[in-house]
Order: sequence, then C-alpha cells, then structure tokens
Amino acid sequence: MPNHMFKLSAILFFTMAGIFIIDQNIKMLFVDGFRYYTECIDLILVYNKGVAFSMLAFLDEWLKYIQLMLVTGIFGYIIYLKKICFAFPAGLMLGGAFSNIYDRFMHGGVVDMVYWHCGFNFAVFNFADVMINVAVAWILLLNFKPKLCKS
Repeated sequence: MPNHMFKLSAILFFTMAGIFIIDQNIKMLFVDGFRYYTECIDLILVYNKGVAFSMLAFLDEWLKYIQLMLVTGIFGYIIYLKKICFAFPAGLMLGGAFSNIYDRFMHGGVVDMVYWHCGFNFAVFNFADVMINVAVAWILLLNFKPKLCKS
C-alpha cells in the first residue's frame, strides 16, 4: 500500500506543481505588459476580484481564505480516496486553484487575460481556469463511469 500512496502523491504533486508553474509564468507575461488584440480574442490584463463572472466579489478579502479552505479540503479528500485515477485530474484542478488563490494574495485578484468577444462577449479567463474546467469534466466522467477508474 505505501507504493500506491507514493504513486498517487507523486502524480498529484507534480501535476499541481506543473500547472501552477505554467499558469504563473503565463500570468507574469501579462503583468509585465504583454497584450495582443484580434477580431475574436484579445489577450489583455484583468484582475478578477470574484470567482467565475466576478461572482462573490463582495466577499473581498474573505474570498481567498474561503477558497483556500475549500481547496485544502479537496486535496485531503483526494488523498483519503486513495484512487490513483483521480490523481492527475485532481492535480490539474488543484494546481489551477492554488495558482488563482496565489494571485489573490499577490495581486489582490486573479490575473485573467483571455477575452473572447467573437459573436458574443464571454468572461475573461486564464490557463488555470481552463485546467480547472477540464479537471471537473474528467472527475465527473470518472464518477459516472466507474469502470474507467480501476485503482
């Protein structure tokens, strides 16, 4: 069993670290001044004080602590599950979540940069947000198709 937990922890940790590092490096480009504009997608700098679509921004400073508690709980739950098949998608989710929470502590809001405005205006988002959404879909799939999760 210790080898199983080592494998789960290694996958989880390295995936989290990788997503965190990639996301923070992309964000630093925009904090340092990079911008790019097209007809459909603008790459700009926005500090989101809330969550998706700026919801819950009224929580102000409390939001980052609430999120930190929730994400720490998810991390603990994944370790408790002891299922390796959840390690990679959970690492995607947690790496993105910790990166966005880190932004709240360092910049006062989440650094967002991708603005879709082709045909309709969509929310401004970042790489971490994409990874979190991919992870949620993946985890839902594993829950609804348990045969995909052998360990």
